[in-house]
Amino acid sequence: MEIRNKKISILGAVRSGIAAAKLASKQGATPFVSDNSDNGTLRKNILNLDKLNINYELGVHSEKVFDADLIVTSPGVPSDSKVLFEAVRRKITIISELEFASYFCKGKIVGITGTNGKTTTTSLLTYLLNTSGIKTYSAGNIGTAFSEIADKVKENEVVSLEVSSFQLDFIKELVPEFAVVLNLTPDHMNRYENSFDKYANAKMNITKNQTAAEKLIVNADDDILMKKASNTKANKYFFSTKTKVEKGSYSNRKWIFYNNGTSSDKVCSIDKLSLRGEHNLSNSLAVVTVAKILGVSNESLATSLSTFSGVEHRLELVREINGVKYINDSKATNVDAVWYALRSFDEPIFLILGGTDKGNDYSQILELVKARVKKIYAIGSSAQKVYDYFHSVVKVEIVNSLKQAVEFAAKEANNNEVVLLSPACASFDMFDNYEHRGKIFKQIINNLN
Repeated sequence: MEIRNKKISILGAVRSGIAAAKLASKQGATPFVSDNSDNGTLRKNILNLDKLNINYELGVHSEKVFDADLIVTSPGVPSDSKVLFEAVRRKITIISELEFASYFCKGKIVGITGTNGKTTTTSLLTYLLNTSGIKTYSAGNIGTAFSEIADKVKENEVVSLEVSSFQLDFIKELVPEFAVVLNLTPDHMNRYENSFDKYANAKMNITKNQTAAEKLIVNADDDILMKKASNTKANKYFFSTKTKVEKGSYSNRKWIFYNNGTSSDKVCSIDKLSLRGEHNLSNSLAVVTVAKILGVSNESLATSLSTFSGVEHRLELVREINGVKYINDSKATNVDAVWYALRSFDEPIFLILGGTDKGNDYSQILELVKARVKKIYAIGSSAQKVYDYFHSVVKVEIVNSLKQAVEFAAKEANNNEVVLLSPACASFDMFDNYEHRGKIFKQIINNLN
């Protein structure tokens, strides 16, 4: 896209919005940043724009937003917001920050989406490809905005891009060379009018512009996903922990195999994987599929899969104190992620649950809570909902803060038990984001005697 001398309004003054403004300025456009919030964090972010003489506004989306040739929207701006509705009415083109960044990226884009496992899969792919000699960047929802690195990526390099549904709401021309969809379960129902179909369709926007020249890699064990993927024009590959696939990766409970469409070969023994659990086996199979298409050897894959150290805030062991394990799973922002977390431990669990509710249906984890959870500490704005749902089947205590939850759990947990932060909720009622929540949790743990 040629944007030189164009006026570009950018909605959102957090990470992706600031990065998009900088990229637009570098490409010769005139960016204007607008955020209807106004707080200390935003004011700190916005100082970066003063140095570049980029105009902005906080606390309002004014008429200035619509004096634009193009609007770039950040994932935190709801797709049904008044400002976007008005832009549509005025027939101003709207694209996501993700798509905007893609226009200036010369390398291969591997877009990774799904309800759960995105961060682990994105990080694992980056580690695996870099280890094999293919320069790869992690970006997107994982922490580094795509706009921050897009124009630095060379033709023979790769971007491993974690993609949320929010980032796919305004996709027009984005065509990732690889699109990976890990799974589809209900999430963000508050944003999608309690419609799982609308949420799933947003996820599938990742493949909407793909042709037979691009690859779509999907979880063959997910019936809903398989049905959604049947309409794509992309060249489809599959991965499965349960059955052999005709093209892609699968396991037989002992080995990972890759089938190139004509023959299968052994890639790695499952016993050698550094990441444990059925969900991580599934994530590993997705990564193997991409890597094999890119020509990575089985030997290199086996080495990387056995040495990858995991992801911060995702089932991360913080400390073990007097036989009690303290686990940071702050990345678990939906019920499905908590389901995986609860299945990862055989020990009795003291569960810290709650935050900004996204229309959660806790029935999915009810039986696991009955079987494995000794007590729940309910935190945040959804604490009462958590209490109301679970107090008849397990002890539930509403606490005032994350610090109080940890301190209470530390007094009650015994040897060979687990204190698990796996909130099933967003963090914005108490923290900046899930990373902030996880870091505070770790600070509290590390201050325990």
